[in-house]
Amino acid sequence: MEIKNYIKRAARWLLTPWRRAKAQRYADPEQDSLQRKELPNEALLTLVSQYVAGGERVVISVKGYSMRPFLEHLRDKVELSPWTDVRVGDAVLAEIAAGHFVLHRIIRRDGDRLTLKGDGNLRGEEHCTLADVRGVVTKYIRPGGHILLASDPQLKRKIKFWGKLPVGLRRAYLFIYKQTI
Repeated sequence: MEIKNYIKRAARWLLTPWRRAKAQRYADPEQDSLQRKELPNEALLTLVSQYVAGGERVVISVKGYSMRPFLEHLRDKVELSPWTDVRVGDAVLAEIAAGHFVLHRIIRRDGDRLTLKGDGNLRGEEHCTLADVRGVVTKYIRPGGHILLASDPQLKRKIKFWGKLPVGLRRAYLFIYKQTI
């Protein structure tokens, strides 16, 4: 356990210049001046689900670390839209149990049965049906208003490549990524 802590400290120390540069790049003085209010996920995402079911597009902030490296906790936002068809590779908001929502990527589809997994999760999957999908991510919104369309071929290639990497390589990359943000 001691060696792991020394490696973490060394990585943080070595990567400090990149961490500072990244923090400055993503600093948004306008957003820092706004007061942030948070609702419990159950209440907020139930309301979001109703709007999306009514045909609206809804933008929400991402909370949690399970979609790293493509989405970052409280930094990125996503636009959720109504869906007609979902495919493997799509990020969806799904209610996997009553009042329990996840924003994860579809890794398998068997008819109307879906298997979901967060990009940053090395193990553990969720299962749901098409009826449990509340919305599909159509846009990734970065700080400063930079928008990535979920349909962008380059982004799709990166997501596919990430999913095919061995777990050990993803673990190493996520470790370095976590130290640099």
